[in-house]
Amino acid sequence: MTIATSFSTSARDPSGASAVTGVIVGTAALTFTDVIAVARHNARVILDPASLTQVAATRTIIDALAADTEPHYGISTGFGALATTFISPDRRAQLQASLVRSHAAGSGPEVEREVVRALMLLRLSTLMTGRTGVRPATAETYAAVLNAEITPVVHEYGSLGCSGDLAPLAHCALVLMGEGQARDATDALVDGGGALAAAGITPVVLAEKEGLALINGTDGMLGMLVLALDDLARLLTTADIAAAMSIEALLGTDAVFAADLQELRPQLGQADSAANLRRLLQGSGLLASHAGPEDTSVQDAYSLRCSPQVHGAARDTAAHAALIADRELASAIDNPVVTIDGRVMSNGNFHGAPLGYVLDFLAIASADVASMSERRTDRHLDANRSKGLPPFLAHEVGVDSGLMIAQYTAAGIVSELKRLAAPASVDSIPSSAMQEDHVSMGWHAARKLRRSLDGLGRVLAIEIMTAARSLDLRAPLTPAAATGAVLDLVRTVVAGPGHDRFLSPEIEGVVHLVTSGAVRAAAGSDLA
Repeated sequence: MTIATSFSTSARDPSGASAVTGVIVGTAALTFTDVIAVARHNARVILDPASLTQVAATRTIIDALAADTEPHYGISTGFGALATTFISPDRRAQLQASLVRSHAAGSGPEVEREVVRALMLLRLSTLMTGRTGVRPATAETYAAVLNAEITPVVHEYGSLGCSGDLAPLAHCALVLMGEGQARDATDALVDGGGALAAAGITPVVLAEKEGLALINGTDGMLGMLVLALDDLARLLTTADIAAAMSIEALLGTDAVFAADLQELRPQLGQADSAANLRRLLQGSGLLASHAGPEDTSVQDAYSLRCSPQVHGAARDTAAHAALIADRELASAIDNPVVTIDGRVMSNGNFHGAPLGYVLDFLAIASADVASMSERRTDRHLDANRSKGLPPFLAHEVGVDSGLMIAQYTAAGIVSELKRLAAPASVDSIPSSAMQEDHVSMGWHAARKLRRSLDGLGRVLAIEIMTAARSLDLRAPLTPAAATGAVLDLVRTVVAGPGHDRFLSPEIEGVVHLVTSGAVRAAAGSDLA
């Protein structure tokens, strides 16, 4: 199986994830489906008993080092720039608690529930590898918080992506200690202690090394990457659907998507996208209406003709990002880490560069796919380029403005996406008295990617809404079965052509059809 096909067809569809009722967390790597199931569908986590035994065995190593008169980082010393400061045994519980409290320094809006659940699951996964030195009871309590659907309040600002996502994870650890703030299963804002008490969970009193183990990871970045790839798999197929509707409505040709032409450039994502377009346009009465030797549309505009090339490049970028995410899911990120042979070693695996880069790559791809979509939308509205459609698809030209300003909305979003495509991962602001003198900004790359994908969904929705009106105006010519099914779906939330009306609710209705996966489902299950 190729990487590109794996990205398209792996179990990242929410309908599959929602069927997962329990996710086993142990030494084995979690899958994309596991993360989506817990983050978005509240699947329960089940701790693997054999892995808990390994966690307990590793803890004995930490206990032995805690009794040593020699200082060991994170066990009997301070942190960061204070790593050379020895801490006496009677102050070490305070040391770990102080670490969590001081690092829970986030600010700004609350991070989305699904992001917090994803990062908590991924931190638990690392704890269960037996490489962090936490006690089994600490991992069990972490799992209990997830299963009780308690969501610590995590703020948008605070992480530099190195050492990992310190502040976001610290806010989660604070609730584990019975402090901080959380949302309960009803989404009510409660204090951490109250949330644990209501669920019958005893707060954790942190022992040596545990504070570090709970906050030192790339879990926020990785969680948002997995969620983004789940969204992007749906949106890139939807982009093919939108393009197919536009090609039909603008009297374009599907000849350029022939398999033998695509094989001349064996890019995997491009091949998948072109295959989608062939399936979507099969049996189109609109394309048949102008097919033949006299057809002059062989040189369609790039936004139509080159759709597989752009959508495919985005698919290949997502496939690369999925490869990096899969590797990170198989990682045990902590510092210091307990090795298999019992050493406790400092390392730099918490640095978020691998994730930051691909999160930025995806924002670039998202912006470009949206940019091409907006150009197709604009062609529908320009009477000089739409091959006979009325200006702005207006019902009464001059009195009605039609979908003129819907294109403005798409253009404004695309402009924003271009700004969001500027990479975060090339930035670095030194911290911790120059001990942490190069940071990844991976968390920031992930946050802007989430906004970018929201924008992409909206731009595609506007194209689909516009193309649907154009298809109606081409009657009695008929679209293909697949695109016709999408047209029928759109008509469940948006009326057909007519005089001007309040557009915003109609746009939001189609946005929901896009983001929920309804558009993709209506077009058929055989799409990559």
